[in-house]
Amino acid sequence: MCPTAATLDAPAHQAPPRAVARPPGLAPEVAGEPCCADGLRVSEETYWREYYLESDIHYEWNNGRLEEKPVSDYGTFLVYAWFVRLLQHFLDTRPIARMVALEMGFRLALPTGTVIRKPDFGVVCNSNPQPLLPLDASYHGVFDLCIEALSDLERRGSERDTVTKKAEYAAGRVPEYYILHREPERQAFFTRTAAGLYVPIVPDDGVIRSRVLPGLQFRLTDLLAQPGPKAMVRDPVYADFVLPEWREAEQRAEEQAQARREAERREQAQAQALQEAEQELAQLRAQLAARGLKP
Repeated sequence: MCPTAATLDAPAHQAPPRAVARPPGLAPEVAGEPCCADGLRVSEETYWREYYLESDIHYEWNNGRLEEKPVSDYGTFLVYAWFVRLLQHFLDTRPIARMVALEMGFRLALPTGTVIRKPDFGVVCNSNPQPLLPLDASYHGVFDLCIEALSDLERRGSERDTVTKKAEYAAGRVPEYYILHREPERQAFFTRTAAGLYVPIVPDDGVIRSRVLPGLQFRLTDLLAQPGPKAMVRDPVYADFVLPEWREAEQRAEEQAQARREAERREQAQAQALQEAEQELAQLRAQLAARGLKP
């Protein structure tokens, strides 16, 4: 379990400066482009102070060594972006957790060493013993859900998400871990067992259901189809949490239209009844007049 803020060295959770000096031994910047410190060995204190909030290159820290976060391709970004919007819809309707993205890191003290990871997306449930506070620049607890947009531009980037981080997150007690990618066969959704191992979340009729966020569910094929809200509000998989106010407003509008139609039918029936009554009265008067009687 990740230590709380009180157990960490003070420099680790002070906002590091935006301007980062070039580490010794690295090539100078060329044409204004920042140098890359991937693989450089630095102390944890140095990482938090000089690299954690690096504005141009994002680094994680693996037991004393910097690791540059790889970049995903645009197709994978679209999958990631759609899922983030879906999760935002869910939390807007059921505010049982908070979510953070990209720069927010957390510290895992593992049996194999200490790592500081910045998942592409993280979720902290309201029930988590370590709340996510408004002024936090790093999370002092363990995320309830970590999501990585898989980068396969380099083999090491892919292995880091599918092998290294999977093992780290499981050992660090992250309850759920999702790997997103534009190719369905490279997507993965794991839940942590009581034994501390990740097992795949088995889809039910093609639908993945979260255990950490009860009620969150999504169709695997929709990660690529990426339907919009207007389609999802009528889809039974999403209707309970994607803009339910739209569906409720449509239902109210339909009920009002139905009420108007019923009122119009009643008015028409009353007019018809009045017309028939007037016709019967006219016939009766005609019959009386034919007999020389006055009505």
